Amino acid sequence: MKKLLAMLVLLAAPLSHAQAQTVHFTTEDYPPYNFRADGGISGASYDQIIKVMPKIGIDYTIELMPWARAIALAEAEKDTCVFTTAHIPERNDRFKWIEPLALDRNFMVARKGSGVVANDLETARQFVVGTQRNDYTQAILERNRFPKVDLATNLDLTLKKLLAGRIDLMPMSELYFRQLEAKGEPLEAKFIFSQQTFSIACNIDFPADIQKKMQVALDEMIADGTQEAILARYGLGPVTGQTAAAE
Repeated sequence: MKKLLAMLVLLAAPLSHAQAQTVHFTTEDYPPYNFRADGGISGASYDQIIKVMPKIGIDYTIELMPWARAIALAEAEKDTCVFTTAHIPERNDRFKWIEPLALDRNFMVARKGSGVVANDLETARQFVVGTQRNDYTQAILERNRFPKVDLATNLDLTLKKLLAGRIDLMPMSELYFRQLEAKGEPLEAKFIFSQQTFSIACNIDFPADIQKKMQVALDEMIADGTQEAILARYGLGPVTGQTAAAE
């Protein structure tokens, strides 16, 4: 009888956090960090996630969706994390962070021949600046008191508006700008708009023990060169030996 009771207690006992947990990742189409490819998802950040999670032995899902929904789910649902997320002051206390996935900087970009003269934040404020709704660049523009901000559902639409002359300027990842420039798109960089650390942002109530395990796994990938090799495949530089400020 005692043996039977002991077995029942074991069966009724809750699973450990690591056993019971499934981490749900949300992300967006944002090359080269995360994007649709061959019916699935690829990218420099995605490739790091799918190495981190098996290392810590926790189940996970990854879903690609519009950015506004991706970051909203991470804020609303305890077991959800969003990437690739710029760690800026406005977001610092809204999430728990695992970082860095990459370091990045943005240019303020205009259409060639537009006549736009903007050499810094001050001179750029007079123009209509476009970006994606709920993107970190929106927060930076608002923090710097840009009065004319045009918000679109995604960055592709913002780029189309810029090329069509419907907006004057847009912040753009340096790497993406270089790719478009190489393709012959009529764009010119005016000045460095921001520099930032790209990270995994988890719900503020996300389990601290799992956050720690994810951070340790990422740190190991940085130390052994795995992250650098992943970043290099996508034309990105290493995070070691660099610094980035969330401006």
